[in-house]
Amino acid sequence: MVRALFFDVFGTVVDWRNGVAREARRILEPLGVAIDWTAFADAWRDRYQPTMQKVRSGQMPYANLDVLHRENLEQIKGTFGLDRLDDATLAALNLAWHRLDAWDDAKRAFPRLHKRFLMAPVSNGNIAIMVDIARHNGIVWDAILGAEIARDFKPKPRVYLSAAEALALRPEECMMVAAHSSDLAAARKNGLKTAFVARPNEGPGKESEPAEAFDVVARSFDELAQKLGA
Repeated sequence: MVRALFFDVFGTVVDWRNGVAREARRILEPLGVAIDWTAFADAWRDRYQPTMQKVRSGQMPYANLDVLHRENLEQIKGTFGLDRLDDATLAALNLAWHRLDAWDDAKRAFPRLHKRFLMAPVSNGNIAIMVDIARHNGIVWDAILGAEIARDFKPKPRVYLSAAEALALRPEECMMVAAHSSDLAAARKNGLKTAFVARPNEGPGKESEPAEAFDVVARSFDELAQKLGA
């Protein structure tokens, strides 16, 4: 019954932690900055959910993730002695999230999966981020869905349901693929099928095993493709 696969992106498809650390080092080290690059990436990511929650709760209007990432960068830069960075450098740094590398198994398995299923990101990332990540990694999507289409952030129901509606599919014809049990649990509540793909190298908050039972559990995208008959 599944006709479309919807993918969480940060952590599931791409390695955000090493990617942000690498880009921060590339941009800042020539300026004489020497910090713990991984700790910087973790601190920036730590602001991710609290800031989105302000939108989910109605405390602030929807703003895309590029805007929120920049706000979060302003909040943490003092912790790392980066207060003197000019706007151009901060803007370049904010684009680190556009240049994240896909996990190797995604690069291998996505062409197999694409032969059988429609595929789209259903991410909290905005369209510009998703386009740049796709081009950076040679990923081919059939559509780019998610937060910017829904004008809200996961796990709000509208994010999942608007993705199915955009492809003229019923929720049960769509499968959410993620490395995060909370994302999958929310998708399941809204009628989507679910697939957990382990990402033991994601970083803080990683799940080597799902916290709940889902329709498919796989150790990699290769295994997911095999289990889905792709």
